[in-house]
Amino acid sequence: MASPGALLLCTLVLTVSEGGGREADVPGCHLHPFNVTVRSDRQGTCQGSHVAQACVGHCESSAFPSRYSVLVASGYRHNITSISQCCTIQGLKKVKVQLQCAGNQSRELELFTARACQCDMCRLSRF
Repeated sequence: MASPGALLLCTLVLTVSEGGGREADVPGCHLHPFNVTVRSDRQGTCQGSHVAQACVGHCESSAFPSRYSVLVASGYRHNITSISQCCTIQGLKKVKVQLQCAGNQSRELELFTARACQCDMCRLSRF
C-alpha cells in the first residue's frame, strides 16, 4: 500500500500565477519569479504556496549562406545554415513547500525550481 506522502504526490494540482516583476522586459536570458500554489486535490485538503523561478528572455540566433561543402553534401538543398540558441535552465535546486492540511496538520513537499539560466542549443524538450 502506498504511503500518504506518495498518494499526496500523485494527486497534486498546481496553480501558477505570474510574478509582478518586469524582468521579461530586460534583454537576455534570466531568472523570473512566479507564484506556485500546490493543492493535494481539487478541494484543497492540503495546500501551500511558494515563489519558484523560471528562465525567460531571448538569446542570439543567426542564419547565413551555407558553405560550399554543405551545399554539395545536401544535393544543393541546404542553402541556408542557421544557428539558434534558447533561454534554458542551467541548474535546478530543490525547495521545500509547507502544505497546510485540514485539522491543523501540515506536510512538507519538495519541488524543483531554476537555480540559473543560460543561452544554449534549442531542444524540443529540455526538462
